[in-house]
Amino acid sequence: MNRIPVVLTIAGSDSGGGAGIQADLKTFHAFGVYGTSAVTALTAQNTVGVQGVHAVPPEFVREQIHSVVSDLRPAAVKSGMLGTRAIVLVVAAAIDAERLEPYVLDPVMVATSGDRLLDRDAEAAVRDALVPLATLVTPNLDEAAILVGAPVDSESDMRDAAVALVERGAAAALVKGGHAAGDVVVDVLYDGATFSRWQRPRVQTRAGHGTGCTLSAAIAAGLAHGQPLARAVEHALDYVHRALRSAPDLGSGHGPLNHLEPAAPSSRATRE
Repeated sequence: MNRIPVVLTIAGSDSGGGAGIQADLKTFHAFGVYGTSAVTALTAQNTVGVQGVHAVPPEFVREQIHSVVSDLRPAAVKSGMLGTRAIVLVVAAAIDAERLEPYVLDPVMVATSGDRLLDRDAEAAVRDALVPLATLVTPNLDEAAILVGAPVDSESDMRDAAVALVERGAAAALVKGGHAAGDVVVDVLYDGATFSRWQRPRVQTRAGHGTGCTLSAAIAAGLAHGQPLARAVEHALDYVHRALRSAPDLGSGHGPLNHLEPAAPSSRATRE
């Protein structure tokens, strides 16, 4: 019997198809895992912005998670847009009760367009309830600053933030440098003992919608295949970089990545 790993994404739906559940499922397919989902919110959005958000009742989010887990036990799980404090707490309780691991936490707070995707009163719940459950937390610079309560601008700040997130209970933290200025993008991983650092030339493109969703989904897929954490991160970063380089020219705002890129890593990955 041919069995492939199951991965669960707990996130919002993107009607434009470039981020959220849609991006996760496309990425899972590219990485050869079977994608399942629990939808936390419906959004009316496109490449220009988010025009509307309709949160799913928390109890129904919990029902979706239990329904999937009771029949299609995931080899890994990720969460993205959660929207409200009540949903954050329900998801945390479900991950704990169902013993879902490895768990990749993408602490989605603001869309690429600048629209908020997490209520401000939910930020502390993400930090206090979800970070301690995470095998890996993957904040960008703005999200890291909110989670650790200090500015995160330089590479030194990124390292400090990664350490602080591990001290808050995460097994590891990947602080993403894509929002920093400059022609080189640096990403820093700390696993509680050692740092890993990746750098790549910045891709000059108006694409970028769904980058964080795609990255965390790719990492979860790698972990579901049994890859060590640093290797799963490296392969995911490489995939996103190539998907940005070959992004289709869609929409009039921040366009989507090219999820049709092969998952196999290229020789351009640079880890230090």
